Amino acid sequence: MLTKPYSPRILLSLLGGSVLLIAVLFLSMKPDTINTGPDASIEDKVEALLKKMTIEEKVGQMTQYNGFWDATGPAPTDGDSKWKYDHLKAGKVGSVLNVSGVENVRAMQKLVVEESRLGIPLIFALDVIHGHKTVAPIPLAESASWDMEAIEKSAAMAANEAASRGINWTFAPMVDISRDARWGRVMEGGGEDPFLGSAIGRARIRGFQGKDLSDPFTLAATAKHFAAYGFAEAGRDYNAADVGTVTLHNVILPPFKAAVEEGVASFMNAFNTLNGIPATGDEYLQRDLLKGEWGYEGFIVSDWGSGSEMVAHGFAKDLEHAAEISANAGSDMDMESYAYAKHLAKLVEEGRVQEKVLDEAVRRILRVKFALGLFDDPYRYCNDKREKERIYHPDHRADALDMAKKSIVLLKNEGNVLPIAKEQKNIVVIGALAEEKNSPLGSWRFGSDDNSAVSFNEGLKTYTDQFKYVKGPDAFLGETSFFNHVKVNESDRSGFDEAVSAAKSADLVILVAGEHGYQSGEGRSRTDIGLPGLQQELLEAVQAANEKVVLVLMNGRPLALPWAAENVPAIVETWQLGTETGNAIAQVLFGDYNPSGHLPMTFPRSVGQVPIYYNQLRTGRPGPLDVVFWSHYTDETNDPLYPFGYGLSYTQFKYSDLKVKKGDAGVNVSLSVTNSGKLDGEDVVQLYIHDKVATVARPMKELKGFEKINLKAGASKEVSFTLSEKELGFYNPQGKFIIEKGEFDVMVGQHANDKEGLTASFEW
Repeated sequence: MLTKPYSPRILLSLLGGSVLLIAVLFLSMKPDTINTGPDASIEDKVEALLKKMTIEEKVGQMTQYNGFWDATGPAPTDGDSKWKYDHLKAGKVGSVLNVSGVENVRAMQKLVVEESRLGIPLIFALDVIHGHKTVAPIPLAESASWDMEAIEKSAAMAANEAASRGINWTFAPMVDISRDARWGRVMEGGGEDPFLGSAIGRARIRGFQGKDLSDPFTLAATAKHFAAYGFAEAGRDYNAADVGTVTLHNVILPPFKAAVEEGVASFMNAFNTLNGIPATGDEYLQRDLLKGEWGYEGFIVSDWGSGSEMVAHGFAKDLEHAAEISANAGSDMDMESYAYAKHLAKLVEEGRVQEKVLDEAVRRILRVKFALGLFDDPYRYCNDKREKERIYHPDHRADALDMAKKSIVLLKNEGNVLPIAKEQKNIVVIGALAEEKNSPLGSWRFGSDDNSAVSFNEGLKTYTDQFKYVKGPDAFLGETSFFNHVKVNESDRSGFDEAVSAAKSADLVILVAGEHGYQSGEGRSRTDIGLPGLQQELLEAVQAANEKVVLVLMNGRPLALPWAAENVPAIVETWQLGTETGNAIAQVLFGDYNPSGHLPMTFPRSVGQVPIYYNQLRTGRPGPLDVVFWSHYTDETNDPLYPFGYGLSYTQFKYSDLKVKKGDAGVNVSLSVTNSGKLDGEDVVQLYIHDKVATVARPMKELKGFEKINLKAGASKEVSFTLSEKELGFYNPQGKFIIEKGEFDVMVGQHANDKEGLTASFEW
């Protein structure tokens, strides 16, 4: 076997002229990767390659750099860029992120494959969170659809476009459960419930990864952030998480375990500490639980610089110590902290990190690269024709529109103000967000083109020209970007009086209000989760001028809107819907699509109620009592503004004939659902249980089943669920899953607080 990359001339002299043909065949392959036949398994190929690698090359596979130079331009000549460039050529980098576009990816891949000793291809990563060029609704909005098929299709659309631009790895889905709307990254997840969140995570992984990762239209997915990032104290990003083990095992971890079962290619650890230990250095989470008990075979990547941040946490004394902790704890790839690149080889030489730790990490990384087909063809994602064909493909626009419509939640419709008649005249539209083409794209949309969304006004024009637009005061000031805070207009009332005057003479007012797309996302925590700036004042003034108001909300998190809920007749939660925003909202407002979304997170009455969530534990003093000594607020009720699972329709659904029957497979719960209204529509039937007495106090309600159904007006359908030990059991404080005998309550309804829901009980 060849052990070094001989030059062609030396090779020929060694082999002799009589074997020239054999020499040519050898030269057509990288010399050090030829001892893996076409029929060898991925594991065989991984092991064969691993044996050839030096310590430095192994460390390289465990290192990820951000894009640092124009890959199609001249090579860097000095500074950090030169250092990173040399590492690429030497095979000391395993992955890069934020490099996209076929030309750029091909150039960088070529440098590594053709210049490094072993020619191990790079894996190219990007935050493909909700679409790429064609932007889908933010993940929290998609979660409001409760439509797993549509969510899977949306992720597949994102993968299709991103992969056509050379990307083969996405840092999604975020499966963090969060109960705190102050935390800006709620926009990126599936909401507050582990059962729904697990289903959404599975759907998005299936969409990204497809059935075969070697398909050049798929992406390797990442379950993030492991773990408890969504429980940051006070909703402040990057803050510590301090939770009990019952919450950890029953609420936080289930979506991650579901991701393992779904075959997710990678995990990403979190920025936060949990029990005082930074996630990147948490041996229990990474080695004992994920790789040990759960048997996970993919690899773990750190979050951006989270390895080096262990120094700021006071958990590591310096970057070298951070590298030692991270590697030994099981963090396989270091993203942009340079801890492994600068120190890991030395740590192995000194015996502070065993080489077998590197071998295990590199095995996991190489498995994914082989699964992606990068060793068969390092340029399989680099097809110029495919790139041109797939970006903004009409099918993608259609998928984005479908997803956007299904994400909209009708919160209030007093007096059937909606849908708007197509012949309606004298409509006045108010609000700066109505003409926005950038904000509706939301946060975390790398790869997209600015101002590419269909604005609300543009969508409205497809239905009617019988409306007047009056912007009113600016909602936000100056330019905004992913890296800067949004400046909210707090004082400039220019246009205020004009808007109120226009409202007085209108037959119908549509007021568009909410957050800018960059007011949620990473680093965007808020203590005031009402309408920002002057928008609440504008809403109250407009409502005083004309009672017939439709409030269209655009936001990335649940908002506290008690005044609007009390006074405005119609409220539509549209979130940030992406490319097809205006078209989707218009179709709902004018009744061509009957809204079917249901909330994946509770909306509070006041920020003082946060964190607020439906699956709370009972207290010893639940109340209400005639005295003050029970669990309540003195200035606000305990109940939410809009509960988890809530959503209205333009039609009505009636539930009846609830049956609970115990059988060999578990407990069967069935009921009849009838569309008792005059319009066709979709409903989300939700099943909740309560374990009445257990060795660990159980939540008042837990979602354990749901089904989205479509019914013609007047039609009925039987819906059934099966509750098995998986649904009826729970994790004890030691993390052991247990099933106990006892009595359970069942509620089937349209949301968690449905007073008209059907109830029953059974013994297990």
